[in-house]
Amino acid sequence: MLSRRLVLMTGLGAALVGCARSERDDKTLTVAATAIPHAEILQQIVPDLAAQGITLEVKIFNDYVQPNLQVDQGLIDANFFQHLPYLESFNRDRGTKLKALQGIHIEPFGGYSRKVTALADLREGAVIAIPNDPSNGGRALILLHRSGLITLKDAGNINATPKDIIDNPKGFVIRELESPSLPRVLGEVDMALINTNYALDSGLDPQKDALIIERSDSPYVNYLVVREDRADDAPIKALAAALTTHKIRDFIAEKYKGAVIPAFRA
Repeated sequence: MLSRRLVLMTGLGAALVGCARSERDDKTLTVAATAIPHAEILQQIVPDLAAQGITLEVKIFNDYVQPNLQVDQGLIDANFFQHLPYLESFNRDRGTKLKALQGIHIEPFGGYSRKVTALADLREGAVIAIPNDPSNGGRALILLHRSGLITLKDAGNINATPKDIIDNPKGFVIRELESPSLPRVLGEVDMALINTNYALDSGLDPQKDALIIERSDSPYVNYLVVREDRADDAPIKALAAALTTHKIRDFIAEKYKGAVIPAFRA
């Protein structure tokens, strides 16, 4: 039986040590993930896969681009960090053929501030920071629309941009920034719309600290993602099965207490 290992690495460092699939043991799986909650969830299944003779290596990334590129290039077997609208946008823009294999959880998206404690306290001309990638930027604007802060031309357009705002009564300034940087600018802006993985990683509690947050019926499920030609590989199927057990459902519920919500039925 292969030994159990969990390898944690950071963004560019992981890129330097990626190896082609042909050079690897077929029973070793490498999965790219953001640190919280994805890598934490994956860590729970290391012994379960080891019992099946599969070694799981988790490589931590702090961006949303390299994990997809490296899966597409065959340097990494799978990734676990993104929702379907982001993946579809990435495939379209980059010409990749990545497949959403299994939905695992939902991370309700929220707005945070270190300057105000209620939306009504946002001043005229307040600066609101949102992610600068198409799907998450649109997701942020939709949340602002549904919270009554702005009005969008089409509140269902996941690819909405600030140009699609048709009413902004308090003249909010929308600043588009890289997703990982949003927690770091909280002291410089009036509010920031932050993906839950980055919020948790920076010590924010979405259930307590968010001024606005998506409902639990958010459609933005985070998926296990692979190349299309790897979707039927036995180790990949074992990985997907291990991530959708009662054990993982209970871990998510107990560990994150509503900040992360299971999206599957065990």
